[in-house]
Amino acid sequence: MALVKLLLCLCFVHTALAKGSEAIVECTQEVMKVTVPMDGDRRIAYLDQFKDYEPCQPTVEGKMATFMLDLQEYYKCGVTRVINSLTNKRSFYHKVIIEGASGDRETVLARCVISPKGRPLVKRDTQAFPLDFNEPDVLNITRSETGHAPEPMLFAIVKKNGVPVPRNDSVSPGTHLTMEIFLDNESAPVYGLFVNYMYATNTDNQQETIILNGCSLDASLFNNFQTTDGDLLVAKFRAFKFPDTTYVMFIGTVNVCLDKCPGVQCSNGAEGYGKRRRRAIYSDSNANRVYEVSLTTFLKVDWKEGEKEAEDVLALIKNLKAANQMLDDKDGTPATVAERTQDNKLVFHNTHLAYSNAAVFTYSCLLLALSMLLVY
Repeated sequence: MALVKLLLCLCFVHTALAKGSEAIVECTQEVMKVTVPMDGDRRIAYLDQFKDYEPCQPTVEGKMATFMLDLQEYYKCGVTRVINSLTNKRSFYHKVIIEGASGDRETVLARCVISPKGRPLVKRDTQAFPLDFNEPDVLNITRSETGHAPEPMLFAIVKKNGVPVPRNDSVSPGTHLTMEIFLDNESAPVYGLFVNYMYATNTDNQQETIILNGCSLDASLFNNFQTTDGDLLVAKFRAFKFPDTTYVMFIGTVNVCLDKCPGVQCSNGAEGYGKRRRRAIYSDSNANRVYEVSLTTFLKVDWKEGEKEAEDVLALIKNLKAANQMLDDKDGTPATVAERTQDNKLVFHNTHLAYSNAAVFTYSCLLLALSMLLVY
């Protein structure tokens, strides 16, 4: 019996040592610093989905692996940002994966909460009290209740044939995939989702809008998000790549609403959904929005050995570029061309206005020439 107890104690000690020390998370307004002690049997540490992506690797000194995550350009290494629409409080989080020598894995959730520097003032209308109003001298409070809804956590995953695409594997352009966006188990009964905007980028100088106001710009490449149970959003799409890289990063803005978000009817007759099962006209997506979440998912797309670049596959990115050149608004407003500035702000250029100005200039020149001819 004593021998059995000794063996159990040795097992517990080995398990404790193998797991290593706890990670340390430090936050500032600009940076989230995550320090992972590489003790025990820990072998490597990396950000979830970014195992082989060189720009997001930690700095290793001695037995410490340190991640410096930029909170100003949080999307570059897949940090998720959550903005509370009521308080303007911002939360940032990411998963750090730690692999041991025996193949076991640990997951550390690194999270920072940044409060706004200045608290906004809300002015409310005041109502005059009636003349016979009397406030009691003593208030008898018998019960006090306080309730807080959980802060939502969102996750995105890409699947092939219903199975998550391995982090270290790549898919061929044209492969049929699905993207799933979902809430954590605690938040799912409270909130609903609506994907408002999404774009794809090569992580450097190229990016193309995929979803605008809940509607896909090119359904042959990326369908609208749909839902069957209200807690999971799913969109079918075909893998594509940019010419100069194998990495494609999808960055989306998701509205999180109490109970459910209003759905959207797109201009081509298709329907895009948040947490809503029946058809609805997109009227005011901000009506019950309480959070805005910016999340990122990463995908490696490359040609396999022996594959050829078929024209229909290469046409996918060309069609998306063409769709980005003319973003049609279903209510009849002029078409626009979208660009991103260095501070990541979306700028729309009115192409119809440019054509109108050119026409006016041409007509003016013709009128001037005709006038001079008549005078002459």
